[in-house]
Order: sequence, then structure tokens, then C-alpha cells
Amino acid sequence: MKILVCISNVPDTTSKINFTEGDTKFDTNGVQFVINPNDEFGLTRAMWFKEKQGATVHVATVGGAQTEPTIRKALAIGADEAIRINAEPTDGFFVARQLAEVAKNGGYDLIIAGRESIDYNGGMVPGIIATLLDMNFVNTCVSLEIEGTDAKAVREIDGGNETIATSLPLVIGGQKGLVEESDLRIPNMRGIMMARKKALHVVEATDAPTMTADVKFEKPAAKGPVKLVDAGNIDELISLLHNEAKAI
Repeated sequence: MKILVCISNVPDTTSKINFTEGDTKFDTNGVQFVINPNDEFGLTRAMWFKEKQGATVHVATVGGAQTEPTIRKALAIGADEAIRINAEPTDGFFVARQLAEVAKNGGYDLIIAGRESIDYNGGMVPGIIATLLDMNFVNTCVSLEIEGTDAKAVREIDGGNETIATSLPLVIGGQKGLVEESDLRIPNMRGIMMARKKALHVVEATDAPTMTADVKFEKPAAKGPVKLVDAGNIDELISLLHNEAKAI
């Protein structure tokens, strides 16, 4: 089985976010970038298929040279090869088109992408890839088992989970639950050293239109002041909840 894991290069959730040029551009100064968490769950599941079933695992990202430390981390975790599509990830359709082109030429049986990236939360890339490649698709996937060309996937739905029987080739949009957080891997020194010797192919982007454009960013409103109430003053607490917070 040959697997492609799609990786997004996203800001660490602890980073302080700012914008420039009249709040129209994201300011990358001082921001630490990481593997998109939903993609990391997918990468970890792909590593399980590699170790248990002998799968070959490639990773791919759309981005400039600044994304290479992130994709090198994926190699250090255990992916066999990496592909960087040399283009700025302008919107979801553009990114999906680039990844689909790589996948089309790679003969992959399984394509794993995160259901959404944590920066723009578009949630469209895996579905567009599946459409462009005419592959089966399961989104919000929290479990995946494969036997031969048969697959059993569990996806999250409102109020519960749904189990789906399908077949390869397959695209999934993975998320937390595909593996447990405790299963996520931190590269060890041996993995880091081996990653330096693994192939990282840089390919140029194919022509694809950009369907959307960012016009302006706006931060959430700052948190308002808080009032502290003495632990023993229940009457004041009830009064504030009733008259000011309107919570009761």
C-alpha cells in the first residue's frame, strides 16, 4: 500500500498573532510553525500502516522553502519521502489542485489529509482532492482499518459516529481520534539524523486558479474586566450573576 499524507505548515497555537499592511497580511515575524494537528494524527496513522502492513509513506506540502523544517519533521517521524510543491498556498482550491496533481502521478492507494487546517479552518482540501481524482472520500474520520483493498472507516457525525465500508483508492479527512494524542510521535535523534538522508523533492506548481482572496483580518475583541468575589460572599455572587451577567 502506498500512502500520501498531506501536510499543512501552520502557526503554533501558542504563537502571538499579528497582522500588517492594514490588517490584510499575516505577520510571520516571531511565529513558530508546526505540522497541522489534524495532519499529525493522519501521519501517525500512516506510520501504523507502515509498521504493521509494510506501507510506503510519502508526505507532501504546498509552500516555500520556509516550510522545509516542518516537512523534515515528518520525515524524522518516519515518512519515507517528502514532496514540497514550490508555491504559496493561496486558497483551498489551489492547494488541493497542487496536491491532486502530485497524487495523480504517484499512484497512491490512500491519501490522508487533515479535515481542516487550524489557521484558516477552510475544511475543503481533502474533499476537493477526492473530487479531482475521482476517489472515494470519508471526512471527519476518527478510525480507519484496511485489509487488502477493503477499508472500514468511522466518521464523526452530529450526536455520534458512523461506520462506513469502502474501498481503495481512498481519500480521508482525518482528525483527533484517528489516533490518540498519546500515540503522537516526537522525533528522536536517530530519526532526525535519518531524515537528513531521505529524499525531499521540490516540484513546481501546476497552473491553477485562485478562487478566493483574503480581504482583511480582524482579531477577536479583547476580554473585558473581571470582578472577583470573596468565596464566602454568596449573596454578592448571585446578585452579579443575576443583575450584571444575566446568567440566572
